[in-house]
Amino acid sequence: MQNLLKNLKVVVHDKLYLKDPETSDLGKRIVGESITLIDDMGFECFTFKKLGDRIGSNESSIYRYFENKHKLLLYLTSWYWGWMEYRLVFATNNISDSKEKLKKAIDILSEEVKEDSTYSHIDEKALNAIVINEYSKSYLTKEVDKENKEGFFAIYKRLVGRVKDMILEAQPDYGFAASLASTTVEGVLHQHFLMQHFSSLTSCSKTVAPKDFFTDLLFSSLNLETHA
Repeated sequence: MQNLLKNLKVVVHDKLYLKDPETSDLGKRIVGESITLIDDMGFECFTFKKLGDRIGSNESSIYRYFENKHKLLLYLTSWYWGWMEYRLVFATNNISDSKEKLKKAIDILSEEVKEDSTYSHIDEKALNAIVINEYSKSYLTKEVDKENKEGFFAIYKRLVGRVKDMILEAQPDYGFAASLASTTVEGVLHQHFLMQHFSSLTSCSKTVAPKDFFTDLLFSSLNLETHA
């Protein structure tokens, strides 16, 4: 899978940036260091001035790539979901059994993320932490409907759609496939957040992984037997 991914570029909506950061060394440093800073200090405290100081460049140079930090967050999270989609597709493409395919999808969505050497300027583990802690801030805004119409959440919605299709493949008569798919993708993030910050509110732990919970949730909801 790694060799195949090396030939792929994660395509992000072109209205999320003013200049494609993938086309220059400065753009890649802006993306890479913004991930580190947001992971370290949180989105609220993150500013383009702090990022400029970090990369040794003028704040104005960052504005040539991104209109504001909200668009940057949308770019980062869209990239993450695109990367996850590629991993999901490659990991399940050759699995013919629908139940095994669904189990593998749950594994991919819920497993602990490790850094992927394919994209040297992006720390996927730190980006995963940002998505867990900050993703809701990208859409819990007054502009969400407008941005949705613009297609800013298309990659995320496409990923959820793939999970929905796998659910229907495993159980064609299930009437809530879209709801279950979106609950799974979003719920994985929430369970990881609870494990880190509100451990008394989740049964997931060091010994019970989120994938165990969601495998049980999906297979119970779909009346499917779980293979060992």
